[in-house]
Amino acid sequence: MTETKPTAPPGSSTHGPLRRRWPALAGVGFAALVAFDLASGVDLAPVLAASAVVYIGAAALRKPAAAWPMFFATVVVITLAKLLDVRVDATWILLGGGVALAVFGLLRGAIRPTYGLPLQSIALLGFGAAAVVAMLINADLGGYLVAAGLLGHAAWDAHHHRTNRVVARSMAEFCLVLDTALALVIVLVTALG
Repeated sequence: MTETKPTAPPGSSTHGPLRRRWPALAGVGFAALVAFDLASGVDLAPVLAASAVVYIGAAALRKPAAAWPMFFATVVVITLAKLLDVRVDATWILLGGGVALAVFGLLRGAIRPTYGLPLQSIALLGFGAAAVVAMLINADLGGYLVAAGLLGHAAWDAHHHRTNRVVARSMAEFCLVLDTALALVIVLVTALG
């Protein structure tokens, strides 16, 4: 008599937990990349601005899956601004892009639902203001403000993950981990610096 091996239920796999948590793992990895050799928490002000731009972009396009291309676009903007040593901080470029996306969304009639473009516009104003103020005040206080803004955005991510609105759930989970990890690194760098 041959022994049969038990079969796994359909859709399951031995890599299930890792496969289901890839956004969180990617968030940890990206946070490590971004935080490597971080000198000041204020240096991450563009990341705070980018977090709001990703959400408003997805809301303006009315496509939660658009959050991932928006995220990669913000990474390109931040990276090019650093590499090319442009005179304008990437935060300003990102916020300008966020305003353009909001106007685009309005022109497309994306005023409804209220948790979409209207609420994301308010979030862009709040998170954007925190990023700008952080660049204008003393470096330690600015670093703590960026960390607080990232923690606030992590709560925003958690809400959107739970409600499954505006951005893809994978983006909300990724950003939740990324924002939290970067905020903790900023607090450590600022406190120890």
